[in-house]
Amino acid sequence: MRHHANQPGPPPQMFVLKNQISLEQTVKKSRFLAIAIPVDSETAVKMALAEHSDPSANHNCYAWRVGNIYRFNDDGEPSGTAGKPIFQAIEGRQLDKTLVIVTRWFGGVLLGAGGLVRAYGGTAAACLREAELEETAASIGGTVHLSFQDLEIVRAKLTSAGMARVMAEQFDHEGCWLTLDIIEKHAEDAALLITNLTRGRTALKLDDNAAE
Repeated sequence: MRHHANQPGPPPQMFVLKNQISLEQTVKKSRFLAIAIPVDSETAVKMALAEHSDPSANHNCYAWRVGNIYRFNDDGEPSGTAGKPIFQAIEGRQLDKTLVIVTRWFGGVLLGAGGLVRAYGGTAAACLREAELEETAASIGGTVHLSFQDLEIVRAKLTSAGMARVMAEQFDHEGCWLTLDIIEKHAEDAALLITNLTRGRTALKLDDNAAE
């Protein structure tokens, strides 16, 4: 079963993986392989899932978080026994921009719901405990509506300057709504840049949960 939701912005102290790491363990004859991968967008998540999911395995369960967006997937295991425990391991390490895949090769012994939660969550947590982390800058969410004439230049300037990442785009007949993940210390600069590039035609709106 696939689950998804949005949640409030990350707390001020968040971490990212310095590099990819994996860990394998056996639980009652089933083999579990966790791979933790740095990602910076949903596109990067999809590419990593395609590369690292093993079609010969019984289950490729995963969870990921990028900014305010997160997903987790049980891939055929009983609902809530795989993806959510993996995500809780990510949360426990206060990680952003992280995908964790836990692949299972069934060994013939049923683990039960509690056993699956411990196996998937435990393998993910053990993998992340071995990972090298670095602190990431606090970020806040924001939205802006841009006309078609302003869209490309604003998007390019925001991302090339390292002020924000585009999390989602929603087009309408007048232009496009951009959902942004903005580096908190650059929020004022990002707002000014948008105002200047559009000559005041539009303005950045920060999320209500943005820091004062």
